[in-house]
Amino acid sequence: MPETNSAPLGLLGGTFDPVHYGHLRLAEEGRAALGLAGVRWIPAGQPPHRAAPDAAAAHRLEMARRAIAGNPAFTVDDAETRAAGPSYTVVTLERLRAEAGRRPLVLLMGADAFLGLPAWHRWREIFDLVHLGLAARPGFALSPTDWPAELAQACAGRLGEAADLRAAPAGRIASFAMTPLGISASLLRAQLAAGASVRYLLPEPVREYIESHRLYRIPDGH
Repeated sequence: MPETNSAPLGLLGGTFDPVHYGHLRLAEEGRAALGLAGVRWIPAGQPPHRAAPDAAAAHRLEMARRAIAGNPAFTVDDAETRAAGPSYTVVTLERLRAEAGRRPLVLLMGADAFLGLPAWHRWREIFDLVHLGLAARPGFALSPTDWPAELAQACAGRLGEAADLRAAPAGRIASFAMTPLGISASLLRAQLAAGASVRYLLPEPVREYIESHRLYRIPDGH
């Protein structure tokens, strides 16, 4: 589906180390539930809040491209992987907001990432740049009474429904149900390091890329 200038555009950032079906379902279910014209995937170059990814940025970018191939609603943004400095979400969102004008933008994230938002760089400014689309996952609270106090205060009056995302460029929060999938990038890395099969946990073109480039394997002699 081609991006339009009026329907909200979804944004999905992450290290994608490696990309897997959990990422793809979050993007697809968020797109459908929130009425998004499409989802732009944004692989991080140098994530500042965690250890360096196991796979180089160029590999993670290519895996993301292979994962979304065939879905016209998905595109990949390579700017963070090309940048020399840390990949701060707010900086990327400032760039995308400048490109989008007043078109609604929706940053998709899991509820677990949302609860950690106060640790992000200039996190309060994110609400001026995008809406948030939260994937409801078991075990993570979507009730403001259970959020960190500063997060609950910053989100006061922002909770709404999917329809609210079309009414303004940014500033609202809407949640959507996501099919529970017990897949994580850390699980996949551990299985790959152990030489175990990851078939059917991620797209076959991604698995083939990992195999051909011998990614996530423990170096010989260790």
